[in-house]
Amino acid sequence: MKIKFFNTLSYSFIRVFLLLVILQYSYLLSAQDLPVWKPEMNVNATDDWLIKPESKKADIYQTPDGKNIILYNGLLRRSFRISPNVACYDYINLQNGKQLLRSVKAEALITINGKEYNVGGLHGQKENAYFLPEWLNNLTANSSDFQFIKYETSTLKPYLKWKGDAWWASNKKEPTGKTITFFYQSGLKELKGITVRVHYNIYDGLPLISKWVTIENAGAETIKINQVVNETIGFVEEESAVIGAIDPALHAEDIYSGKKDDKVAKGMLSPQGIYIESNFAFNNAMRYKLSDQTTHWKIDTTYTSQVSYNSDTPCLLEIYPNAGVGVELSSNNIFTSITTYELLLDNYDRERRGLMVRKMYRTIAPWVTANPIYMHLVSKNDEQVKTAIDQCSTTGYEALILSFGSQIDQEDTSKQNLERWKKIAEYAHTKNVKIGGYSLFSSRRIDDADDVIDPKTGKPGGALYGDAPCYASKWGLGYRDKIKKFYVSTGFDIWENDGPYAGDICASTTHPGHKDLDDSQWQQMNIQKELYHWLNERGVYINAPDWYFLDGSNKIGIGYKEVNFSLSREQQIILNRQNIYDGLWNEIPSMVWGFVPLTKYHGGGPEAILEPLKDHLKDYKQLMVQYYGAGVQAMYRGPRLYDTEETKETVTNVIDWYKKYRDILNSDIIHLQRADGRDWDGIMHVNPQLKEKGLIMLYNPLKEKITRTIKVPLYYTGLTQTAIFLEKGKVKTIQKINRDYSTDLTFTIEPESYTWFVVE
Repeated sequence: MKIKFFNTLSYSFIRVFLLLVILQYSYLLSAQDLPVWKPEMNVNATDDWLIKPESKKADIYQTPDGKNIILYNGLLRRSFRISPNVACYDYINLQNGKQLLRSVKAEALITINGKEYNVGGLHGQKENAYFLPEWLNNLTANSSDFQFIKYETSTLKPYLKWKGDAWWASNKKEPTGKTITFFYQSGLKELKGITVRVHYNIYDGLPLISKWVTIENAGAETIKINQVVNETIGFVEEESAVIGAIDPALHAEDIYSGKKDDKVAKGMLSPQGIYIESNFAFNNAMRYKLSDQTTHWKIDTTYTSQVSYNSDTPCLLEIYPNAGVGVELSSNNIFTSITTYELLLDNYDRERRGLMVRKMYRTIAPWVTANPIYMHLVSKNDEQVKTAIDQCSTTGYEALILSFGSQIDQEDTSKQNLERWKKIAEYAHTKNVKIGGYSLFSSRRIDDADDVIDPKTGKPGGALYGDAPCYASKWGLGYRDKIKKFYVSTGFDIWENDGPYAGDICASTTHPGHKDLDDSQWQQMNIQKELYHWLNERGVYINAPDWYFLDGSNKIGIGYKEVNFSLSREQQIILNRQNIYDGLWNEIPSMVWGFVPLTKYHGGGPEAILEPLKDHLKDYKQLMVQYYGAGVQAMYRGPRLYDTEETKETVTNVIDWYKKYRDILNSDIIHLQRADGRDWDGIMHVNPQLKEKGLIMLYNPLKEKITRTIKVPLYYTGLTQTAIFLEKGKVKTIQKINRDYSTDLTFTIEPESYTWFVVE
């Protein structure tokens, strides 16, 4: 018995040893293709990339000895030792010189057939509070881990082939940079034929890295991928406490993940020098932080010298979907994990941190900068649709969306229905107007066979929002196919997808698109993503009240309570400005929509509505100005845009003003003062790359004229000496800029009115 065990062990050892020898030779050959890292390159960034674009391009280097790979773009540096296995030992923010890592970890963790394996990684670090590069030579590889065999580099390829030429986008360029892929295999018999690839993108002009994992099964047997942790990092802690706290309730998030015994820390701050976003987010919260399903800050029990007696410091990052993957991967197929974006932040200022996130979105998802001017039509017949198209064309509106409650049905793919809407789309296009329609997926009851099955009861129900179909059911797959057919057949340009997949799990074992509970969330999510990819790459604009931006959607709700639109117009005006102020910290104006119900919505009396428009022209204009003045498109929901020549002229003038200053109005905002109805409030757009470096919108909610002097922060305009202020684009004043990049501005505003200044 002992001899048999020894022989088996020896066989496995020899396999791993030979694999390591072959692959060390392989990486030494491939290392010769990379430029050599020079010590003089090791300097911090000198310019602020939010104002002056970073001139250094992203590249991938090797050290002269061939033992290390370095990702560098002038704003960050991430370094890897590649022998005897790959491990990240250096992750530094070159904006402030701060090192993020305190320990080396595996490059990824994968659970196959119920057993977890490290991908890459080095072992033997004794002190986990910090890491010294000279320790690398004493670290060892573990034969049970996936072993590095080679790497490949390439230029960064676009994630989606977006047709940006068809929309009014402020950025039509795809991101640029470099990609490196590390290849791994295992010497273990049960993992024969499996290759794991760990991919990194480093971007030009951003302190940003993205990471994902692919698994190829070239073996003869089907394997089950239970979970993939595509990122694990031992971060420098943000703060320390002698006694921390562990919340048992947080363990519930891992019930299906294969990691249910992990402890999640709470109480102490998690590391704040990094912003993390993955393309696996949902629940209709309309904020990424609340929609995120993958970021887990955990305790690190190997970090024994931390201040916390119970090792409760949240300083171990793991990225994985809460409900696991649960996918069966058959022979000659490839699995792709979620993609995680890691943006390095350089301070605690909320505005600056938000500006960095906003610049990330503009760069990696350029489709979110498209911002067409559209109306939300409530119609009962085709003639009303054509009339609305005419009004859009006359006033300068660029698109029309048939709202919920209208006569459109995109699930009707009969020849008659498709021809009907094709003719209407063709009419809209002759008027240079894009057209789209509303369609609800979730939050609706289909039937027992197609609804999600609650794992607790084994019956339909238990969805996040009550009843919901399973996207992987026969009905769900049919819904996806009908939407595709409708858009191919009609030439529609916009899809408003209400109730997109919200993350429901499903215990059915009969739905054709998933096997059982384990893979139900993963498969449904991929169905939703694939549809959004398909639409995005065909130039279809997507409104969706959930966080699918990194998979092709264009716009989400800014955040509002629908019943508030039954309140008086006076209240709505203030509340809408609050929504704008609160909804644009991490989001750019084109990423969000607001709401202006022209007719009765969620109740309310005559004091709540704008129809007849001619009778409430001041309020109508005020609502338009504060939305367009923020760069935010609102859903002007009703049967028409104007009812008289005066109303038409008012709408046209506001649209003309918006188009004149469109570039700066679609730029990021600086938050000046939130509306509270007691005094002035306002925001300022900034863009150092434009002629108009800024545009300030100021409001007076009071019933008397006011004159105020405020301090205007001009740092993010890029101006340093003087600033020219043009009130309403005409009246000019020149102000000297103080050493703190601010200047004083005096203005007067009429009662319940507004003013605006261009800054040059």
